[in-house]
Amino acid sequence: MYIIGLMSGTSADAIDAALCEIQGEPPLLRIRIVKAITYPYPEGFQARIWDACLPEKSRVDTVCQLNFDMGELFAAAANKVIADCGMPASEIDLIGSHGQTIWHMVQPSGQVSATLQITEASIIAERTGITTISNFRPRDIAAGGQGAPLTGYADWLLLRHPTAWRAVQNVGGMGNVTFLPPLSDTTNVPVAFDTGPGNALIDGAMTILTEGKQSYDHNGQLASTGKIDEDWLQTLMLHPYYELKPPKTTGRELFGAIMAQQLVNEGRQRGLDNSGLVATITALTAASIADAYTRYAPAPVDEVIMGGGGARNPALIGLLQSLLPAARVLTHEDIGLDSDNKEALVFALLAHETWHARPGNLPSLTGAKAPVVLGQITPGTNYATLIRRTWC
Repeated sequence: MYIIGLMSGTSADAIDAALCEIQGEPPLLRIRIVKAITYPYPEGFQARIWDACLPEKSRVDTVCQLNFDMGELFAAAANKVIADCGMPASEIDLIGSHGQTIWHMVQPSGQVSATLQITEASIIAERTGITTISNFRPRDIAAGGQGAPLTGYADWLLLRHPTAWRAVQNVGGMGNVTFLPPLSDTTNVPVAFDTGPGNALIDGAMTILTEGKQSYDHNGQLASTGKIDEDWLQTLMLHPYYELKPPKTTGRELFGAIMAQQLVNEGRQRGLDNSGLVATITALTAASIADAYTRYAPAPVDEVIMGGGGARNPALIGLLQSLLPAARVLTHEDIGLDSDNKEALVFALLAHETWHARPGNLPSLTGAKAPVVLGQITPGTNYATLIRRTWC
């Protein structure tokens, strides 16, 4: 099947669209990216998303309109990747859309009680003519899970090493990890959870410090020139989230713009310049990841496979390697995968599994009571033909 995966992450900086070819079924799934693009948001659109994520700025009418506007942009991204690859739209079977997370409701106990991802699937199906599967997370939550991290299922299918324990570490807006036992291990199960902040606090601090001129620390340049405030870092590592046992998830509700502003204020009170501030916040991301491995890895980790925007931050990678000296820190590219488009690939894969009535979660990863089929199906004009071809 040919399936497009669509994803807008915590950073809300663009839409990732990946046209994938998927064959087989677990455990012998074969998947490749035929074409992938990054579809930028119009000027000012990222700010609309971030405002929708803040209770003090969000309104029901603006979220309602944003849901439809994002549907138009996701549909445009899907049509663009189809045009760029030169395939007729009639040959595309499905679209898997993650949408944009607006709120992830985590209770003090760590249990997730609700989640909201917007991007109207009806708009995508109508504009492309392609059957669209969306809203993957709520079914896992309904089954008692965290609704995340859903990438762990793809990691389990695609990234296990024959003999070594791997940690697949994504550093997007948030950090999340999947601990994968080797193929030779028939007793252990994978473990996955959010480690804490990824790039969100770094990006938030950069936006504040540069008055909006820079939204991220390009190649970790500012962090690499600054001195880490070790005493402050140790205090920041006392945050209660790090002590919660997996499964657990988090988001900008906790590690977002409000905390970034608090950290900038605290750093100024401690006499830090911009480089010292960003260096310490970058060290916080690295330290929280390493701390999660120390606390919760089921076995010593041999390889760390980095993905997401953080994989392109040498300052962050260097700090993490120094904190995990016994492990090799690699990128997805080192093992033959495109880290920029992995999450879009994941939602193409989840759409494939949903269409074939197979679960897209693993209870050991999300905490759900049982494996469940994820997502909601919105028929496109190809719906009846697709049913006859794949089910009859």
